[in-house]
Amino acid sequence: MRLSPIGLTVVIAGLAYATPPEMAFSRLLPAAPALAAAMWPVLPTVLLGTVCLGLMLGLSAVFPGLGTWWTASGIIAVTVAAAYGSHVRLQRERTLFQVRLVADAAQQVVLSPLPHRFGSVEIESLYLAAAAEARIGGDFYEVVDTRYGVRLLIGDVRGKGLPAVGAAAAIVNAFREAAYGEADMVDVARRLDASSTRYNAAFPPEGPMERFATALLVEIPHGGGRIGILNCGHPPPLLLQGGGLRVLEPTAPSPLLSLSELIGDHYSVDTFDFARGDLLLLYTDGVAEARARDGEFFPLAAWMRGQPPAPPHELLAALHRDLLHYSKGRLDDDVAALAVRLSAPSE
Repeated sequence: MRLSPIGLTVVIAGLAYATPPEMAFSRLLPAAPALAAAMWPVLPTVLLGTVCLGLMLGLSAVFPGLGTWWTASGIIAVTVAAAYGSHVRLQRERTLFQVRLVADAAQQVVLSPLPHRFGSVEIESLYLAAAAEARIGGDFYEVVDTRYGVRLLIGDVRGKGLPAVGAAAAIVNAFREAAYGEADMVDVARRLDASSTRYNAAFPPEGPMERFATALLVEIPHGGGRIGILNCGHPPPLLLQGGGLRVLEPTAPSPLLSLSELIGDHYSVDTFDFARGDLLLLYTDGVAEARARDGEFFPLAAWMRGQPPAPPHELLAALHRDLLHYSKGRLDDDVAALAVRLSAPSE
């Protein structure tokens, strides 16, 4: 592709030389520098225009009466315009590159690398961006080891881009503090809601829609046995247990973050059995809403039911592979997931 302007120049010049002058293929020479502007820097674009101008003058010596000056003027005009277009394109590419560097740095604050084990709790994470031009979004997760047990957070801020990342960072940073200091997960959730509300007040969303976030809090005691789950409007986790699958739906809904003032701050914590060898999957809606070409959603529950009892990294590797295969590599939303297993400390 990078050499296509040269190839186009050679083809046009060859046709102009090998065909009767009446066909006037030489008039197509301005197309070469125009094409070069889309992929080359300014100087090579100008040089190619100069080569095309030289070829036109050479063809006029072989075939008089080609309308040389009209075509030569066209080559000069197109080359000047192409050079300017190349300059503007390069400026925009540099700006986009800098924005992506900032965005990636911001994303690292939200999606910091996680240890693969906290005592007997094995953890693996997965993040997939929907597209290269929208590599960041509002998906977030975090895991901390506290005196109350291992606490996990996963969620999704409505929206895309740096504003959504900022909102997610406010929630994650609040969780990193509250998870260590609050004994009750309800109090942790209230602090997350307060942080999210403050951020939205300081940086209001554009347009009439409110900015809110779904979130899921999980607490795994160091001894295992039972886990506590507080679900703020997030997709329910899946638990692979004893060869069967459980969808851990909340018994009562808890408010989405930033919406407690509107719908009340009544939070509910549910407890579930969690024994050694059980495999817990937390995920954002980008997983369940991945679509095939025919519009069908990814059958996450059926897929999870068919998975063998495997370490978390193997489960997420299979999820990564099968999601991309199912959607043909075209995800409609960002994907974040955490896989958790309780194992013996010596494993």
